[in-house]
Amino acid sequence: MIKHLHLEKKGLRGLAIAESFSQNSKKSILAGVVMRRDFIIDGFVFGKATLEGNDATDKILQMYQKLDRQDISYLLISGIIISMYNIVDVKKISSSLNLPVIGVTYQDSSGIEEAIKQHFPNSYETKLQAYKKLGPRHKVTLGTSSQIYTRNEGCTVEEASMLLNDLTLQGSIPEPLRVAQLLAKTILLD
Repeated sequence: MIKHLHLEKKGLRGLAIAESFSQNSKKSILAGVVMRRDFIIDGFVFGKATLEGNDATDKILQMYQKLDRQDISYLLISGIIISMYNIVDVKKISSSLNLPVIGVTYQDSSGIEEAIKQHFPNSYETKLQAYKKLGPRHKVTLGTSSQIYTRNEGCTVEEASMLLNDLTLQGSIPEPLRVAQLLAKTILLD
């Protein structure tokens, strides 16, 4: 049974995951931040995903398990296609953890199928199949007037929109994802 998003709770905790990599890397750095809805940071976790690989979903599941916490109510992921076409399966994560999962992207992804075909000319069917399995994308207009796109599993579009609005102080990046991105970039530079 998937946990419900109790949006009325001030202390609602989520795990936000973002990445950073350089073009000559073989792996991307994944940084996770546990943050309460009132913006109190409550934990960190790290992982790595293979550039152009197929391991992002499993690496995110491992990061959650490393935390060994029962108080996390949802996952936010910055990007659905990360680490140079490493596709995150939000359905698998949601069903494995029994948690709502919201994948956030910041631009329209039209043309992604063609980009996958060009980047993986000999094996694009597998990547394309994984991409098509993700389900529908939803356009969300935030209270900041910015637009983002989500793929969510385990919660409604309305619940995801309300949560993302609560977590976005300015611009288009929800605060937990902004902190996770900063952390991933900092770790990459070390």
